[in-house]
Amino acid sequence: MKRKTALSFAGKLTTACLLVAAFGVLIQIISGHPYPKIPPVFFILLIPAALIYFAPWKWTPISAVLAGIFLTAGLFLSGASKRLIDLQNPGDSTGLWIQTLAVAGALLAGCMAIYQNYSNSKKTN
Repeated sequence: MKRKTALSFAGKLTTACLLVAAFGVLIQIISGHPYPKIPPVFFILLIPAALIYFAPWKWTPISAVLAGIFLTAGLFLSGASKRLIDLQNPGDSTGLWIQTLAVAGALLAGCMAIYQNYSNSKKTN
């Protein structure tokens, strides 16, 4: 299928940030944080990454922005943000920092990708 919009730098950056966030979750799992056998956070991170990278539509970065908002709100509303400064398990804290910063990056890059996709479509119309 031919892309209707080319994957912009912001789209590539959004995808990369989502993948780095998934790597942060993997670090947390390896460090012993109790996650389910199949963590839902992988779906929340990897489905938007796949949509942005493989789907031809200009709206796909919206999924990364929604995932970023959901995960950031969940971090603070669930009380998991305490693990950012709890150094009893440094691997878990490091993994959560990586995940949190990468999700913030995906949120910002996703907003940039949405702007680029829609401003480029106005220029071609």
